[in-house]
Amino acid sequence: MRKSKPKKRILLPDPKFNDTLVTRFVNSLMKSGKKSTAYRIFYDSLEAIEKKTSENGLDTWKKALTNLMPSVEVKSRRVGGSTFQIPTEVRPNRKIALSISWMLKYASARNEKSMSEKLAGEIISASKGEGAAIKKKDDTHRMAEANKAFSHFRV
Repeated sequence: MRKSKPKKRILLPDPKFNDTLVTRFVNSLMKSGKKSTAYRIFYDSLEAIEKKTSENGLDTWKKALTNLMPSVEVKSRRVGGSTFQIPTEVRPNRKIALSISWMLKYASARNEKSMSEKLAGEIISASKGEGAAIKKKDDTHRMAEANKAFSHFRV
């Protein structure tokens, strides 16, 4: 066990929208420390969203993230030799982390040409309440609902 909890790092807001959530998303999108490339991909995808839907790109992205946030998830717990999937509430910080990771995972699995196009497509579909990332969230909720009988094992 560690002696104390590690301190939360303070994220600087992004240069264009002055939003720390954007920085958090870009940090997850970034590969090999190429932050400027990650910012360019993100901003290009927001511009593509504005062209396709004629709505504000940042608002669409935020709506997509809130649509992806799960309220419950299952965690494995061993009780008496057998493993149970126990439904638990998701902490607010983890909700954001899960929605970001699901969005990026399923965006990169799409068939468009560039990453910015893939991300734009996934953001648009998630804001409408459809797409692979939304399906992942629904599956998570369905798993938790199916295992509701084991919720008394919660710690």
